[in-house]
Amino acid sequence: MKKWDIAVIPGDGIGREVVPAAVRVLNAAAELHGGIKFAYEEFPWSCDYYLQHGVMMPDNGLDILKGFDAIFLGAVGNPAVVPDHVSLWGLLIKIRREFEQSINVRPAKLLKGLASPLKHPGEFDFMVVRENSEGEYSEIGGTIHRGDDEVAIQSAVFTRKGTERAMEYAFRLAKQRSGRVTSATKSNGIIHSMPFWDKVFKEISGRHPEVETNSVHIDALAAFFVIRPHIFDVIVASNLFGDILTDIGAAIMGSIGVAPAANINLNGKFPSMFEPVHGSAPDIVGKGIANPIGQIWTAKMMLDHLGELDTGAAVLDAIERVLESGVKTPDLGGTSSTDEVTDAVIRVLREK
Repeated sequence: MKKWDIAVIPGDGIGREVVPAAVRVLNAAAELHGGIKFAYEEFPWSCDYYLQHGVMMPDNGLDILKGFDAIFLGAVGNPAVVPDHVSLWGLLIKIRREFEQSINVRPAKLLKGLASPLKHPGEFDFMVVRENSEGEYSEIGGTIHRGDDEVAIQSAVFTRKGTERAMEYAFRLAKQRSGRVTSATKSNGIIHSMPFWDKVFKEISGRHPEVETNSVHIDALAAFFVIRPHIFDVIVASNLFGDILTDIGAAIMGSIGVAPAANINLNGKFPSMFEPVHGSAPDIVGKGIANPIGQIWTAKMMLDHLGELDTGAAVLDAIERVLESGVKTPDLGGTSSTDEVTDAVIRVLREK
């Protein structure tokens, strides 16, 4: 039997509610489909931890995490810790950067049983591959002067290595799907980084002649996500563009509460990390109505990454069957609680 060691970081807010729910689903899936077992170690690193210790995680936190097969994260953020970058850069982005999780992957699809807010969404099912280590989210920049003369400078960084890495991943993924890659660009307005991005995309496209490609400016691409999302297969984007596009992807599915994400380490030196797209949602903490679907779908992505494809497929099928049955949390127009949705997913898994 294969045992997977998983570091669990529930984090803040509803992360503490949906992570245990998803762990229950993981355990049920492992029991029913056989051959795998999960061993978990939970860590309390969060904004509450910061308020007690002045840091989001201990100095040796990364050394602790590097021995695990994967990291399962809930949410980061608390209104008591401001500005937001304190919590984000102290935990989530720290792990992403120092564990070389250079690729962020986020799917969006028209889930069975879930109505899209779009009038004519089509049967969309696409994946956004987001460069996850540089781009517009670089740390290079600063401020100078104060008052009327105050200046803030933020430098975007695009390396050939980072850009090629994201694009090659997108092409490999497309070959497992419908064989189409769209590049998100803005080379008509951003005169250095985006023409460079386009040049590299053209070069990488030449290495994969069997894959259909096109480039679309980010403003038009955002509009196409709304008016005809079904035309896309794999989209590759810079850090900022990918971040924005995937929130649109979550919205057109029906709720940001259902959207999953994976931060992928490609070189095998460190574990990858799996987290839902939604935040800590402090306004609904403790009410028992947080949507667990995003965290459960994130668990499915973790299963896929670990090579447990059949088990992952069973989890996603169970999610859709539960939604089709009408068991939904209030953000999806239902009346069910977090536990009721989770219980329903487990029941469907056990029916198989």
